[in-house]
Amino acid sequence: MLLSMTGYGVAHHETEQYTVTIEIKSLNSKGLDLGLRTPRSIAAYELELRNLVSRQLVRGKVNVSIDITRPAAARSRATLNRDALLAAYQELKSVAQELGDGSNNLLELALRMPGVVQTPAEAAAPTEEELALSWDDLQPLVQDALDRVLDFRRTEGQALTTEILSYIDHIRILLSDVERHDPTRLENVRRRMHEGLGELVQNDQFNPSRFEQELLYYIEKLDIAEEKVRLISHLHYFAETVHLPEPSGKKLVFISQEIGREINTIGSKANDSTIQHLVVGMKEELEKIKEQLNNIL
Repeated sequence: MLLSMTGYGVAHHETEQYTVTIEIKSLNSKGLDLGLRTPRSIAAYELELRNLVSRQLVRGKVNVSIDITRPAAARSRATLNRDALLAAYQELKSVAQELGDGSNNLLELALRMPGVVQTPAEAAAPTEEELALSWDDLQPLVQDALDRVLDFRRTEGQALTTEILSYIDHIRILLSDVERHDPTRLENVRRRMHEGLGELVQNDQFNPSRFEQELLYYIEKLDIAEEKVRLISHLHYFAETVHLPEPSGKKLVFISQEIGREINTIGSKANDSTIQHLVVGMKEELEKIKEQLNNIL
């Protein structure tokens, strides 16, 4: 079964201390192009993260984004930093005593000091300690997002498999039409050769030996039997490769190139308008296949 390189997966986990969201996006690429966007507090796990993603996604332009914030309930209200309040109050009280100021609004002033009351936006930013998740905490969430990406790739791959095999079937049908028309083509070739032969033998400079050599060359040049056999073989091999368990996108690209060579050779040797039209149809189907193979793992 084919796998698409297009995929999307997101994993979400919330505790009383933090909320983790992991989002993975994958698009087609010749190799693995992995981009990471993570908090600094988990930068130590970058190697483990890259290894885990690259082993399972293999190819594609992959972007991994990890966000860690406070839970939604904590972000919806302001919070009081008790330690900061006590420190600010004590500092104001000490200064007031030194100055002999008997102000009784020290608590109100302390509450206005920076860092004492955190706004919802400030509360949303976790501390470094809260961000410092262990790899054992992070790895299952990354795996959950990867599983969703792989499910997406399989679903897309099933659709691509059906579509690509339908193009292969169309090429087979067109090749069958070539087979049916080939006897007519050969008969037309024989007729033209007989007509030309009648004119040629009346020429005083007619050379029977030279004529026989050129006739054999001409017949061989027009023969498409081997190309038809090789083309049907390549089509069978392509269909078999589609169902291999391992990623086979690159192999299918090589097989499609061989299919194209045989189709082109049939077109160049046919010397027949009907077969030329059928060859154009096969080339159109092959181009559709090549476009879809760009997104196959």
